[in-house]
Amino acid sequence: MTNLLIIGAGGVGSVVAHKCAQAARQTGVFEKITLASRTLSRCEAVAASVRTRIGVTLETAGVDAGNVAELSGLIRSVGANIVCNVTLPYLDLHIMDACLAGGAHYLDTANYEPPYTAKFEYKWQWAYADRFREAGLTALLGSGFDPGVTNVFAAWVMKHTLDEVHVLDIIDCNSGDHGRPFATNFNPEINIREVMAHGRYWEHGEWVETDFLAFSMEYNFPDGIGRKKCFLLYHEELESLVTHLKGLRRARFWMTFSENHLNHLKVLGNVGMTGIKPVRFQGQDIVPVQFLAALLPDPASLGPLTKGKTCIGNSMTGLKNGEKKKVFIYNVCDHEACYAEVGSQAISYTAGVPAMIGAKLVAEGVWRQPGVWNMEQHDPDPFMDSLGVYGLPWQCVES
Repeated sequence: MTNLLIIGAGGVGSVVAHKCAQAARQTGVFEKITLASRTLSRCEAVAASVRTRIGVTLETAGVDAGNVAELSGLIRSVGANIVCNVTLPYLDLHIMDACLAGGAHYLDTANYEPPYTAKFEYKWQWAYADRFREAGLTALLGSGFDPGVTNVFAAWVMKHTLDEVHVLDIIDCNSGDHGRPFATNFNPEINIREVMAHGRYWEHGEWVETDFLAFSMEYNFPDGIGRKKCFLLYHEELESLVTHLKGLRRARFWMTFSENHLNHLKVLGNVGMTGIKPVRFQGQDIVPVQFLAALLPDPASLGPLTKGKTCIGNSMTGLKNGEKKKVFIYNVCDHEACYAEVGSQAISYTAGVPAMIGAKLVAEGVWRQPGVWNMEQHDPDPFMDSLGVYGLPWQCVES
């Protein structure tokens, strides 16, 4: 039996709590679930929803996840075996330290980022490998959708469909509409930092850097979504996939944006509102993007407003039995269906379900191995088997 501690009660944390409660009720894998964040009232609201929708009672707690002593004390006091980190990525290293001090396995959905440098890089977390191994604890990195499911998609294709993978394009499409002039679908600060950074992709054995949204393509998405314009970004799973998937000649990440969304980003960037370094204003240090985030709609408030679908998947080209073959492996998720089930839109849902599955596989011992691991380093089959069961059905088609 496993006691699970979820840190973070935002949109993704709410989905994780609901889906972990579902798994606990169906399989008994989690004996106790505690939801904690800096704002106790948010935890209590999520717990009330879980109790009403699923009939499972969650414990709640207030905690400063940036305070290692406080968090490790909470881990010990609730008897947590696994900590699921779905809070801001600035806190990843603090929470990993707390897990080591408190004796709990660790899982997150996004890699660590320094507060004042917009940079995807796993080196800080990979450096914990020896400490987790010596403690007999597992750290599972990036158990969201992208990163997360996209990593497992790649591992599954390499195991079952292609003998070699030469080209990988991860494509993230949100065709949903919330009707607001401008909003982000997850934490505004993290979302804007991610999009406004320079692009980067892997080709011919080296990284190639590009200007902000300098490259685009059109892709025809399935399930009635149709053709959408996608822009090249850099995303963290590229780093681990290039490291662990041998034979790659080119790896890229693409995301769709509406013209309205891009125009807002460009204007806000031109006037400095997307800046991530403190600015002195009236005697106080203010980070512009954090102030902007406070003005924008809370992503959790978009749930009842958002209609449409997401489609996230991997286009992979390589060889099978010496012949060239191209496949698209993907999931389509409906915003309104997600909201009806757990009270969150599809962006939070697609990140929260994989976090639950990762925690479940660690709890069951299937993916429990001392050290620090990325998703594609494990056998993909148990994870892929669980995706459809818990709300994220997938398809792999020749394209």
